[in-house]
Amino acid sequence: MAHEQEKQAAARRSLAFVQDGYVVGLGTGSTASYAIRLLGERVRAGLKIHCIPTSVLSGDLAASLGIPLTTFEEFSQIDVTIDGADEISPELDLIKGHGGALLLEKIVASVSRRVVIIADSSKQVPVLGKSFLPVEVVPFAQALLARRIAAIGALVTLRRDRADKPFVTDEGHHILDCDFGQISDPASLAEELNRMPGVVEHGLFLKTADVVLIGKDSEVLEFHRPK
Repeated sequence: MAHEQEKQAAARRSLAFVQDGYVVGLGTGSTASYAIRLLGERVRAGLKIHCIPTSVLSGDLAASLGIPLTTFEEFSQIDVTIDGADEISPELDLIKGHGGALLLEKIVASVSRRVVIIADSSKQVPVLGKSFLPVEVVPFAQALLARRIAAIGALVTLRRDRADKPFVTDEGHHILDCDFGQISDPASLAEELNRMPGVVEHGLFLKTADVVLIGKDSEVLEFHRPK
């Protein structure tokens, strides 16, 4: 329950970064869903925004709350994106994608003037790699890539859904959950994964977060990435 309260507090603080007329990127996951619900309250109170969701799940939630949705056909840039993270390093680098939306989350973040990450205190880590790193792959190359990623030091598991079938992302891909242990050089690992044909995207979000809001006990800690 304490972590849920921390998530809510961070989500509430993030709304200070949303202004009338903004295009807002909506993240995916339990913490982002708190922000979406709070935005819904603001919209009903008169806030004028357009939102681009990073998953079908977040889009459906936003629509159910009366939040106006838009697309990249109408807008080519996002003013602010509010999203969660699975791990946050002292350098504000992230692991994301445990919810399965890493590809769309990274696309949305890439065209955002400001990325605000919200999380509870359990997501702070001294070094990335406490949990697994998601790697989104095309199904055709899945078995090949599982072997290649295992060869560079990871324990690789194909993500499965509740029916024990391969988890399928909104874009029709599969996810390999890769446990590297502590990732001492995230930039090098990111480059190595990027060079593998068939890897669509990975969950290393480096130099992505502009602001990180972490709920910790009864306060919200605010961190800014140096420009």
